[in-house]
Amino acid sequence: MPVLQPGEGLPEGVAYLPSTPGTVLWGRLPCAADAPVLRLAAGDELVVDTVSHEGLLEDQGSDPLAYFTGHGVSAPHVLRDAVEVAAACHRDPASDGPHVVTGPVHVEGAQPGDLLAVTVLAADPRVPYGVISNRHGRGALPGELPRGERAVSVFTPVGRRGDGLVGLLPLQDGGARVVALPLAPFLGIVGVATAGDERAHSVPPGAHGGNIDINLLQVGTTLYLPVQVPGGGLYVGDPHFAQGDGEVALTALEASLRVRLRVDVVPRAQALAALGELDGPLLRTPEHLVPTGLDPDLDEAVRRCVRAALAVLVARYGMAEHLAFAYLSAATDVDISQVVDRVCGAHARIRLADFADVPPAAAPVPVLGDPGVAASPAAPAPGVQP
Repeated sequence: MPVLQPGEGLPEGVAYLPSTPGTVLWGRLPCAADAPVLRLAAGDELVVDTVSHEGLLEDQGSDPLAYFTGHGVSAPHVLRDAVEVAAACHRDPASDGPHVVTGPVHVEGAQPGDLLAVTVLAADPRVPYGVISNRHGRGALPGELPRGERAVSVFTPVGRRGDGLVGLLPLQDGGARVVALPLAPFLGIVGVATAGDERAHSVPPGAHGGNIDINLLQVGTTLYLPVQVPGGGLYVGDPHFAQGDGEVALTALEASLRVRLRVDVVPRAQALAALGELDGPLLRTPEHLVPTGLDPDLDEAVRRCVRAALAVLVARYGMAEHLAFAYLSAATDVDISQVVDRVCGAHARIRLADFADVPPAAAPVPVLGDPGVAASPAAPAPGVQP
């Protein structure tokens, strides 16, 4: 695997956003008071070199060069931007989150009430290694694991099995790395700036998106986020190589990614006709519509997810509520996104193929992310006035 150092090997003709002390926040999310670090037109593409927080944190020595070379990584294979962020940026461990967040990006034309549509075009590992961490007071078993007082961070090199990349773990410390888990890279944090002048904590997700940790946000997926402030204020972070639903130990296989995104604006009228009223993130994968539910209580997060799924089916297909409820019960999986971020997440996977025979007269208004709908600068749907 090549190591993707900042600014090297970039595609031509695409906006580039590095992670530097001037373009990142550490542990906080952008708000309306934060000046944009980049401006885009709706429909533009963007390449971002994201930086993982693992290897930069205090319990790992706050020195990624020493941390990773201590695990056998050669110095040229440690990311220079990770070293720079760790040395120059400040976070308060008592009050800030761990995540390195890159942005905000101003998207021309985005206004409160619209949706920002962020499509993942590529997500490439920047290094051939990552880290999985468990810290006391966090994770699905706080106070039980880890067994001692110290945090457990598991260094995980990346190898190749057949045509795919895998993370490699041993059965016991120091043993042969015989456990191979497939990589499925995605961003744990994609969000829009919140209103006001107070930066939100980076850990809990919300209506703004943020740390949603939904592992379906892979290449080919579009994330729709309700715009909170003019220009949207897009930001990304918390890159993952792989994550199981629940993220039970606290972190995924955390490691830096180079992501290529397309950013579009869906005007409010078009968004309402195509997806209904969204009060939180919604994903569209090639196979599924994925409404979400977020709440500190997992039961309530599931209830909110189900309500969001009902609202999408009623708005998008004109389905009667009681029939939509029956359909969800018989056909739709409700998954636990994560239970470790203060606010729990649930997401439903509604199969698009189940609605392939909806007659044209009842077909939903097309929206960016639907097959055959090209990116355009906030073009309204036919017959819908923005």
